[in-house]
Amino acid sequence: MTSFTKDEIFTATEVVRNFSSILNKINKGDIKRAVILKNNKFESVLLSMGEYERLCEAVEILQSIYSTTKKED
Repeated sequence: MTSFTKDEIFTATEVVRNFSSILNKINKGDIKRAVILKNNKFESVLLSMGEYERLCEAVEILQSIYSTTKKED
């Protein structure tokens, strides 16, 4: 299970009121992501574009490995 630091968790209201500040913290690397709570539930995650692209590339690699492995079975 993924864990988050206290500094990475924001309510939806906080994000609306402080979007630029939160975005700057992510882009500067002060925080890795912003986890957004709505009605006391984890709703979304805000990432830098670089981190998003890295994750997309990782998914493509894993899908490629999975499809190759599945063909061999």
